[in-house]
Amino acid sequence: MRASTATLTLVLTAIYFSNAMAQSSPPNFRVEFERHFNSSADKLVSLAMAMPDESYSWSPMEGVKSVVSVYMHIARYNYYYPDIALGVPSPMGSKEYDSWEEKITNKGEAIAILAESMEHVRKTLSLKSSKDLENNTRLYGRDVGQWAVFLQLVSHMNEHLGQLIAYARMNRVVPPWSK
Repeated sequence: MRASTATLTLVLTAIYFSNAMAQSSPPNFRVEFERHFNSSADKLVSLAMAMPDESYSWSPMEGVKSVVSVYMHIARYNYYYPDIALGVPSPMGSKEYDSWEEKITNKGEAIAILAESMEHVRKTLSLKSSKDLENNTRLYGRDVGQWAVFLQLVSHMNEHLGQLIAYARMNRVVPPWSK
């Protein structure tokens, strides 16, 4: 009896993992992505608005990105990933966003660019069918489903959201959603 239970467990585990591995896109990916992306996007924009103008040039130390550079870095990748991995070019061309981290210093301009970049991600997702999301693409030298590019965008934004929360607190700014 024990051998048959162990065999059955192995067979069921193999079936489960083979089905899970064959699944290219997580169930309800679009809904979950939009929920996470919109939450992070709202936090980033509200934090950008809460930071005083003079803090935009602030950096915790020499050689580390300033507040505005981090916001522009996020915006850049919101255009870059769809361009290189999903075939959705930036409306202004790649040469424009390549220089933002050094060129943009104004709070109002930075917030506008950040918000527009998030709309570009939303529009890019709206152009993709569920089948498109399951198609493979290349990202950082790996074959991944197109859905993974969107997952990378949320991960990237959240990484820098954490950085910007620390920057805000170092500048005595409380993130608006945590008051």
